[in-house]
Amino acid sequence: MFDIGESYVQEMRQKHDEVSDERIKWHFIGHLQSNKVKYIVEWIHLIHAVDSIKLGNEISRCVARFGRQVDVLIEVNTSGEATHYGVPIDETLMLVKEISQLPNINVCGLMTMGPFLPDPEESRPAFCMLRALRETIEKETHKLPVLSMGMSNDFEVAIEEGATMIRIGTAIFGSRTTRN
Repeated sequence: MFDIGESYVQEMRQKHDEVSDERIKWHFIGHLQSNKVKYIVEWIHLIHAVDSIKLGNEISRCVARFGRQVDVLIEVNTSGEATHYGVPIDETLMLVKEISQLPNINVCGLMTMGPFLPDPEESRPAFCMLRALRETIEKETHKLPVLSMGMSNDFEVAIEEGATMIRIGTAIFGSRTTRN
């Protein structure tokens, strides 16, 4: 499997244009602004960070032009950190229900970012919370097979808590250089 994730639309488009391999599954893993959706929906496979009905509506509207469906994950702010995007835990079920009703979108899971702390164990409560939230939501709606949680510094803990997808770009490629 060839899954490639990117956090910035412009960089993702550039990589997509440079690499023409149909085996690649493109993941958008950063915060996606509604006005940038149109640049990736023709070929994106999974959007990791849907956190509002406004964004869901825009994805559905744009992807309809290509007669396809796109998988999405609902981003949940389990850390409570103001610097993290995501829907609050207590609003997640409603957002899953709303976005699941949109045409051309398949809600297939949840995503969270643990707090950026030196000890990976300190991320465990956020990951445990997301797993428990998924279990609650599955009782109310439908199966959510994907739990995207854990990054290069805490992915082992995320896997122990049930992650089915991790984001480990820094561990593979090193730290990102500063964007100009």
